Amino acid sequence: MSDPFLSIENVAMYFGGLHALDDVSFEVERGAVLGLIGPNGSGKTTLMNCLSGVYKPTHGNVRFNGRRIADVPTYAVCRLGIARTFQVVKPFANLTVRENVAVGAMYGRHGGERNAAASFERAQELCEIVGLARIADRFASELTVPDRKRLEVAKALALDPEVLLLDEVMAGLNATEVEEALELLRAVNERGVTLIVVEHLMKAIVSISTSIVVLAEGKKIAQGAPAEVLASPRVIEAYLGTRYAARQQQREAPP
Repeated sequence: MSDPFLSIENVAMYFGGLHALDDVSFEVERGAVLGLIGPNGSGKTTLMNCLSGVYKPTHGNVRFNGRRIADVPTYAVCRLGIARTFQVVKPFANLTVRENVAVGAMYGRHGGERNAAASFERAQELCEIVGLARIADRFASELTVPDRKRLEVAKALALDPEVLLLDEVMAGLNATEVEEALELLRAVNERGVTLIVVEHLMKAIVSISTSIVVLAEGKKIAQGAPAEVLASPRVIEAYLGTRYAARQQQREAPP
């Protein structure tokens, strides 16, 4: 049997006495959209940092395309084909939108194959894909929050990833902007990019994810299809509390 596309194996991350992640394991299929959810402080961003090389796990392993990457530096993880966005977007404010994206195209997985002109052509293509072509010549400092989010996605796509890690790209958006962001992510996935999406908006997660992993206090407490996972009393309890979960069970109990 071939190795899984992306495999997280018993990953733990300790900061002194704090167990930010504790024995987390799951696999991600090529082409999937995995929703990664959990209460604040559950370890979601820590796990994203372990997958992208920002952190080296205290123990456990991450494998990508059959290769161990748990101790590979961030730039090398990127060049292997894993890119990410961040909760707090920080574009190069004094560069234009197109220039921001071109930087990624120059230094990403296929950057060595592109000269400056080809990098700017790729940047323009990505600006069109994410809906920023009309403002590609504006400075990043002039962008609205939704357009900064689009730029963050474009910069990550410029790295030519096979896997894109998205950390709350819909935070701070209104309902219309969330729908536009979801359309963008679906289009990215249809182009063959596997997505791992950290998000608190349950409606968004359910509408886009093929499967969901739930973290609570650094542990994986559920994994499966969205409807199945979100109906789990343990998941409900982790989000809404013990009393709420007990009331739900009472309502669902036969008379």
